[in-house]
Amino acid sequence: MNFPTNLKYTEDHEWVSIDGDIATIGITEFAQSELGDIVFVEIETVGQTLNAHEIFGTVEAVKTVSDLFLPLSGDIIEKNEGLDNNPEHVNEDPYGKGWMIKMKMSNPSEADALLSAAAYSAIAG
Repeated sequence: MNFPTNLKYTEDHEWVSIDGDIATIGITEFAQSELGDIVFVEIETVGQTLNAHEIFGTVEAVKTVSDLFLPLSGDIIEKNEGLDNNPEHVNEDPYGKGWMIKMKMSNPSEADALLSAAAYSAIAG
C-alpha cells in the first residue's frame, strides 16, 4: 500500500494535504481498496462550515455506501467536480485525481492530531 509521507491521515482512512490554511482531503488507497469499485461520490457541503468529525459526503461502491468524515473544522470551499462523471478516479489515483474536497481550516492546530504516514500504516496494515 502507498501512504505518501507528505500527507497526514485519520483513523477514518482520509488523507489530508495542507497548504497554508487550505486542506485538500480524500480517502486513502487502503480505504478505496476496501470499498471496491467506486461508482458515485456525493458531496453537497460546499459553502458550509463544519466541525471536525462531521460527515461531509458519502462514497458509494458497488456493494456499500460509506460516510466521509471531515478531519478538520472549517469551510468547505471546493469539491472535485471531476468525480461527478469519473468516480473511478478515487480507485485509480486516490492521492491525485481522486481528491474530494478543499477546505479553509478554521483551527489549523487541529492538524497536529492527525496521523503520520508511519502511524497510519500501522493501523491500515
